[in-house]
Amino acid sequence: MTTCPSPDDLIPRMVDQLKALLKDRGIDDPCMIGIHTGGVWLAEKLHNELAIRSPLGALNITFYRDDFTRIGMHPQVTPSSLDFAMEDQHIILVDDVLHTGRTIRAALNEIFDYGRPASVILVTMVDRSGRELPINADVTGVQLALGPNEQIKLDGPEPLSLEIQETS
Repeated sequence: MTTCPSPDDLIPRMVDQLKALLKDRGIDDPCMIGIHTGGVWLAEKLHNELAIRSPLGALNITFYRDDFTRIGMHPQVTPSSLDFAMEDQHIILVDDVLHTGRTIRAALNEIFDYGRPASVILVTMVDRSGRELPINADVTGVQLALGPNEQIKLDGPEPLSLEIQETS
């Protein structure tokens, strides 16, 4: 069984990596978007730590998923909330766990429906391998190799905690 690191240990490291990346790329006024739900919880923490001026955006990618017909719709789908213009913005896209890459693909599709950003930086707390699409995070809190019957879940919003669960 793999052990879970604490989000409280990962977030400061992620903030430092993100600050360095933004400085390296000459980005001083990015916008941040979290993917519902765990990505929004993580984005709230990063948004505050980085003192980003624009409001925090939230994406609910339910209708953009390519497995929508297989998994169905959650009964409480909330709309996306993007209270800034997307066009030519430097976007920090935040999700809790990067696995197959399909959630990120869906998020990018939705973002581009709002406009064409100047760039997108992908931030994830956990990179758990098993990619099905060629998507990689720019900033990652931890990389974990999980077994085929394991998945990791971010619980929150307060406090944030990571939990590895056995699947059947």
